[in-house]
Amino acid sequence: MKITLGKISELVGGTLVGDPLIEIEGINTLSKAHPNQISYVTQNKYLDTLNKTKAGAVILHPKFHEHCNTNALLVSNPYLAFAKLSHHFKQVNLAQQEVNNAIVDPTAQVDNVSISSGCVIGKNVSIGENTIIDANCIIEDNVKIGSHSHIFANVVIHKDSELGHSCVISSGAVIGSEGFGNAKNDDKSWQTIAHLGKVIIGNNVTIGANSTIDKGTIDDTEIHDGVRIDNLVHIAHNVIIGENTAIAAKTGIAGSTIIGKRCMIGGMVGIVGHLKIADDVTINATSTVDKNISKSGIYTGFFPLMTHKGWKKVGVWLIKLDKIAKTMNIKLKDIKK
Repeated sequence: MKITLGKISELVGGTLVGDPLIEIEGINTLSKAHPNQISYVTQNKYLDTLNKTKAGAVILHPKFHEHCNTNALLVSNPYLAFAKLSHHFKQVNLAQQEVNNAIVDPTAQVDNVSISSGCVIGKNVSIGENTIIDANCIIEDNVKIGSHSHIFANVVIHKDSELGHSCVISSGAVIGSEGFGNAKNDDKSWQTIAHLGKVIIGNNVTIGANSTIDKGTIDDTEIHDGVRIDNLVHIAHNVIIGENTAIAAKTGIAGSTIIGKRCMIGGMVGIVGHLKIADDVTINATSTVDKNISKSGIYTGFFPLMTHKGWKKVGVWLIKLDKIAKTMNIKLKDIKK
């Protein structure tokens, strides 16, 4: 279902510079959008991409307008405007899904598949041969699962997710859940962002019990071939994990982080969002990763275990390190003289 730029302007409360009759059929990133799609920009680092975008329109702050060569929707808070617009397209998708649900395809592609009792399989689902679906799984509309895979009991695979061949999804895992994205309204309340992407999982991937992989905001969340994910791991929206990377239990990876190939990530590691981690990186257990890792190697980011009393003493020194460093520099200069 299409919507005109004029209607979008009314929906998000922006000033339109361009043709209000142009019809928009979806949202996409600046680099991938086509003339019937709208995108948005919030930061200076995307201005070069903005200048080259083929999007039919872009939501942006007035200060970026000079860099925009297409129709512009000027707003004071582009992220909030995007959040509001994302829900419109989500509602359109749901309405289309209800229509599709009224059409039952008797030739569902589930030949030579074992499906246990209590499962709910949505419409337009494709499951490859010799795949096993254990009890009480929910597989929503338009999901694709390759051959020779095993989906254990009580797994939920949300709509539009794609899994390759020879995958193993352990009990309680959730694939394609809504990501954690929110923009602040003017009154400081939260406006949730509808996630319109999906999860794409490659071949020969294993996902542990009760792990969660969120779908992308616009682009997809990607788990590449051969990845091993332990129990109780959370992978946020738009994360990309390279081939044959292994992630141990209780690790959390924030949104839009890209992890390279053949990495090994220990248990309870925390990785903040929008980072890039090179190939062949090992991160030791309980580390916190808050910056890019551009070279392969072994990395550790935590203090040694000590008594609480000892930690309080260390804390006092930590907050005084800048003063200590300045004092030491003065003494070193005196010594050199």
